[in-house]
Amino acid sequence: MSILTKEQLLAEVEDIIRSMPPRGTIRHETPENFAWLGRVSAAIEQWNPTKTVPLTLALKQFHDVLARPSEEGFRTIMVLLHQAQSDLRLQTLGPLNIAVGSGMVFDYFDQLRKIIELAKQDILFVDPYLDAEFVSRYLGYVASGVSVRLLSEKKLSSLLPAVEAFARQSALTISVRSIPGIHDRYLFIDKSACYQSGASFKDGAKSAATLITQIVDAFPAMFQTYEELWKKAKVER
Repeated sequence: MSILTKEQLLAEVEDIIRSMPPRGTIRHETPENFAWLGRVSAAIEQWNPTKTVPLTLALKQFHDVLARPSEEGFRTIMVLLHQAQSDLRLQTLGPLNIAVGSGMVFDYFDQLRKIIELAKQDILFVDPYLDAEFVSRYLGYVASGVSVRLLSEKKLSSLLPAVEAFARQSALTISVRSIPGIHDRYLFIDKSACYQSGASFKDGAKSAATLITQIVDAFPAMFQTYEELWKKAKVER
């Protein structure tokens, strides 16, 4: 087995995440699915050989005939992939930290789009100002089968009709909840990665420079905080 550089291995892991088969068909015994799972195994082994045991157990669960252990196995596989991605980024590029200049609206959109396209199971947006413009700009880049969660507050009268229409057209599962007092903007990918935006997602860099920053060290606490807020929030859809 050839040994990849950390930069090459990071590129391989990110391509594995991007090229994951559709969630509804990934358990089918097809050559394409076996090839993808083989790439997962090879990449994880090269990244950290100590992770091959939990990966092997996760793969066994994933192919269980029962839905619950299969979901648990899939979740472990995705967490390992995102863990490998974050670790390799820290060793090569460092955490994602992108400065977007004032007025560079497309640059902001393009960076956020790339992050959204990484989601394969669950995506959570936290932003008090989510609205119809946000829906039309970003939700079209969410992969089929990914559960979308929107935690917002201020512009529900604009957000909810747009979500309803988009969900009917796209068949995405989109949940909306509201809670007072949120101020920051976060994007959680597959419950294993978090990104903070200095600007509202709908306005990114429109009138002021902003940052998109990956949260690494504080991720466990941040994830727990917003999962608890989600549970407490009022169900709007």
